[in-house]
Formats: sequence, structure tokens, C-alpha cells
Amino acid sequence: MNNIFVYCEVTDDKNIADVSLELLSKGRKLANELKVKLEAIVIGSELSGVEKELYPFGVDVIHLADDERLYPYTTLPHTALVLNIFNTEKPEIALFGATSIGRDIAPRIASAMRCGLTADCTSLEIGDHFENKTQTEYKNLLYQIRPAFGGNIIATIINPSTRPQMATVREGVMKKEIYDSAYKGKVKRVDVNAVLKDDDFCVQIIDRHIEASKINIKNAQVIIAGGYGVGSRENFNLLYELADVLGAQVGASRAAVDAGFTEHERQIGQTGVTVRPKLYIACGISGAVQHRAGMDQSAQIISINQDINAPINQIADYAIIGNITDVIPKMIKYYKANSK
Repeated sequence: MNNIFVYCEVTDDKNIADVSLELLSKGRKLANELKVKLEAIVIGSELSGVEKELYPFGVDVIHLADDERLYPYTTLPHTALVLNIFNTEKPEIALFGATSIGRDIAPRIASAMRCGLTADCTSLEIGDHFENKTQTEYKNLLYQIRPAFGGNIIATIINPSTRPQMATVREGVMKKEIYDSAYKGKVKRVDVNAVLKDDDFCVQIIDRHIEASKINIKNAQVIIAGGYGVGSRENFNLLYELADVLGAQVGASRAAVDAGFTEHERQIGQTGVTVRPKLYIACGISGAVQHRAGMDQSAQIISINQDINAPINQIADYAIIGNITDVIPKMIKYYKANSK
């Protein structure tokens, strides 16, 4: 069929996960460019009405496997169902969220189908490629773009000879956008009993304990982020004080988290969360490519750094050259004096 497929994860409240909706938004754009259909795979239980959530994102076909044994997620039945759909439908491109589920199922699918898989992509584009060795030109390949070699380069990875072209993408990297609120597709129901065997249910989940995250910086409109240049855990308190004054959330780079300045839940970047706030204040952050991948879509960026040549200054709208222990107290004092 050569269409684009997105594996959609189902949350505990029976909604589609945000990362899956973000991938559908991107998948719709890629499908329009390739002039193909966008198809979604939804596997779980009690999924009545799920199409109403998916159609506005431009989904043409929903492959729906609804069975009480399919929720919560277990590896074997979900993998078998996706493989059955892929072997039947022959997708050109397959996208998965870079979540605990996506990172479990996507490599198994790629291994079974003998095709490549690029993890944690920060961009997906359509382009051509000319192979000098074989003098072969490939049209409309999926450019799977991600940082590599410790962030020293941005690698563009292609998969010219096998299908599907597969990639995982972290939550927040792609923008979630409604394509057409009146869009209508069709539902293809998967005959679960015809595909799965008793052996696929050899693992059963007896009990689950889920702890809600205490920190939610993903949807924050203003973020004060600190890096290794903040200097200490004590200096990080200045960021919390500024955040309290501005009604903001505090984030951090990986270097700051590794140094023990703050907790991992606040980490922003390729190995943390991806954010798109209206205002991002980067304090003592050098701006490695892995960190920029998680925040460079911020509406406005202010950098506070002693190094005028820090990479973060290249993408900052405003760069303040100075020590955060001097700059931030002045920002706090000025904001308190001039706000209602």
C-alpha cells in the first residue's frame, strides 16, 4: 500500500497518548507530500469512539484491535498484531513514540521485518538520495534526523533498500496540530482471535502501581532552566526564586542533573523532556545540541551566560553576558518592583 502508519498508544484513561497525536500531525504532512494515506494502529480494550479523537488529525484508516486481553500493554500480543498488519498492508513509513512501550515494540518489529530503525529522531523530512557506489538514485526517502556521536554532529539517516522505514520520536518534538475537525476516515477492525495464539498471552500482568509525576514542565509557559554553569545546588535556589516570582517552572540540562544540582524529572533535552514555552530563560547553559533539541522551539529564548561564544547564544533572542549570581537577583528585584 506504501502508506504511512503510526502506532498509537492508549493511556490509562482510554485516550490516545500525546506523543501519538504529535506523530499523526507529522505523519499527515509527510503523507500529503508523498500523496499517500495516513493510517493509525490502535490496540487495547474498551476503545469505542476512539476514531472521533483520531480523525481530526487527518487519519484515513484506523486499524483497531479491541480486546480485554490487550490492555494493559504486553509485548507479545501487540507485536504479533502490528506485524500482521504490516505484513498485510506493506507500509512505506512506520512511526512510534520513543516511550517505554515504543522502545519495546519498535525494535522487535524492525528485527522481524529485517529493516532499519532510527531512535529518538528530532526531525523527519522527505528527500532524495544518490548512491555513488551503485549509481542509483532513490526518490522520496524518509530523512531520519537526530544528534549523533555525543551531539557533535546532526546525522541524517536513510533506509533506501528495505521497508518500512521506521523511526521513534520523543514526546514534544513534533507539534500537535488538528488537520481538519470535520475529517472522516474508516475503521478496519482486526480479528484478534484469528491472529493471536494462546502462547501470545503467556505473560500476564497481575498488579500495577503507577505514580503520577510530581513535576510537569512539559506544558509550562515560562521555564527557567539551569546548566552546569549555575555552579552549585545552592545557586539553583536562585532559579527557584525567579521562577516563583514569574510563575514559572524550573528545568535543567543533563550536566546540571548529573552534577546533582536538581532532580532528573526537570531534565530538558534529547534524554529529558521536550518543551515549547513562550519564554525560556537559559541560565549557565552552554547549549549542547542535545539540550537545544529539547527547547529550540521556544517562542522566545533569553540566555544568561559568562561565555559570549556559548552555542546557546546562537539561538537566543537576547543574550545577557554575566554571572547568574549577579544577574538573577537584579531580575527578581526589578520584576517585583515593576509588577502589580
